[in-house]
Amino acid sequence: MTKIICGVDVSSEALDARIRPGGDEAHFAATAEGIAALAVFCSERGVDLAVMEATGGYEKLAYTLLWSHGIPAAVVNPRGVRQFAQAMGSLEKTDRIDAGMIAWFAETKRIVPQEPPHAAQERLRALVTRLRQLTELRTAQSNQRRLVSEPGVRALFADLLAVLARQIRSIETEIAALLDADPLWRKLNTCLRSIKGVADRTVARLMAELPEIGIISNKAAAKLVGLAPLANDSGKHKGVRVTRGGRATVRSILFVVAEIVRRHNPHFAAFHKRLTEAGKAKKVIRIALAHKLLVQLNAKARDARKELALAA
Repeated sequence: MTKIICGVDVSSEALDARIRPGGDEAHFAATAEGIAALAVFCSERGVDLAVMEATGGYEKLAYTLLWSHGIPAAVVNPRGVRQFAQAMGSLEKTDRIDAGMIAWFAETKRIVPQEPPHAAQERLRALVTRLRQLTELRTAQSNQRRLVSEPGVRALFADLLAVLARQIRSIETEIAALLDADPLWRKLNTCLRSIKGVADRTVARLMAELPEIGIISNKAAAKLVGLAPLANDSGKHKGVRVTRGGRATVRSILFVVAEIVRRHNPHFAAFHKRLTEAGKAKKVIRIALAHKLLVQLNAKARDARKELALAA
């Protein structure tokens, strides 16, 4: 049965919509009122799914409000849509054309509705993101202060660093409370931190930015994070396998934590030694260690979910 899909091109101020099949088009403001009108537009045409690209956050309001109005929605990778358009021979690019291309892409790829995360998940993600931003800012300010000798300017640095430290402590407390309030997060927190070297910040980021952990396979988790070597073979040619894409913020913390785990875990230390003696590049070793850590975390999360399900 053919689905009726509405492709939505999102910008900071406007939404362009196009129905497939049919070709009906409309233009709306990127406000709550405009999104309500878009929902009516979709409802009147029997739309089964509204699809939009990830646009750095501008899509979130439309995505969540469409669901609240009863219109199933999904967010797709803009790079995939652009490559699809080029493969179909469409080189022109306007908001109206993009809306139609998004709908065509969703139809071809058989995109399914993606329910928005619950309020606690959104809250945790926002807090973890802000914690990461403040930590990076504190590091930058601390490094800059080392280059300053003038007492008055150093005092300004001290004031700012004190504010940052206070906000970081407040966010860490709130994150800990969120994790403790949810039975699943509490169980996952205990299980994941059983790996020596994995601390509260790592668990919080995984819960916020990789909520699929423990549900998907190790291979799928590695691809989501961007730690899976991708084949590049053709005939007799055996290309170098490289990693690409994925969730950069999760990957970055795994790189750091894997090095810490190596110092405490003999299996990780032996793995690192074996790769080093084999002459592997340092970057390859970093990726391999992070991949190994992710596999262990995913396995522990899977066991924790099973235990919680059995207890229920």
